[in-house]
Amino acid sequence: MKRRRLALLVVLAAAFAGLLLLGNWQLARREWKRALVEQVAQHLAASPVPVPGAEQWQAIGRDDAYRRLRAAGVFHHDLEACTQAVTERGPGCWVLTPLQTDAGDWLLVNRGFVDEAHRDPATRAAAQRTGPVTVTGLLRLSEPNGGFLRRNDPTGNRWYSRDVAAIAAARGLPPDRVAPYFLDADAESSVPGGPAGGLTVIRFADNHLVYALTWYGLALMVLAAIGLLLRPTRNLPGST
Repeated sequence: MKRRRLALLVVLAAAFAGLLLLGNWQLARREWKRALVEQVAQHLAASPVPVPGAEQWQAIGRDDAYRRLRAAGVFHHDLEACTQAVTERGPGCWVLTPLQTDAGDWLLVNRGFVDEAHRDPATRAAAQRTGPVTVTGLLRLSEPNGGFLRRNDPTGNRWYSRDVAAIAAARGLPPDRVAPYFLDADAESSVPGGPAGGLTVIRFADNHLVYALTWYGLALMVLAAIGLLLRPTRNLPGST
């Protein structure tokens, strides 16, 4: 009996320690999320800067997401891709158009949202900007592979995520000259009758405190169980 109790105490102690670690981890995640929100707020409040050149691409990471950028170049509308989207305006797609920058590099620009009736570029031909353009928007990191339960199908030209490398390869762009991120065009870069820019949703769920309190609550329950096991018991007559 004593061995079984000792073994149970060991298991409960390990569970208690594990639950405390999970709670502490969630609190650390909460601090990280707050720092991320503050960082993004600073990016959004800053003035647009020129898009990073090829010499800076390797250094781009999560900390650069949602930086405000400005790109100058020429759109290649014949190479655009439409990625599935559902917005406040309903279902449709994001129009990603390669922009050849003045530096000779390639940048995928999410010009904005179109509904299903305007998925075909021919339905919005008048809004296809030609000649030199300047576009401002937010730096977004690539979304590889596809969406939830749906993988991108380059052969069938069906896209469920904004996968920069896959779209660039499908359109025959030189891989060493394509920026590893894409640009979400803002509303000021929209053209009447064309894709609607400025619809970037910036929302960060923060349930970490709730999760932490849940783990700590479970830890208290385990601690109570340990306390019960450690309570002295009276031996009844005839017991061993």
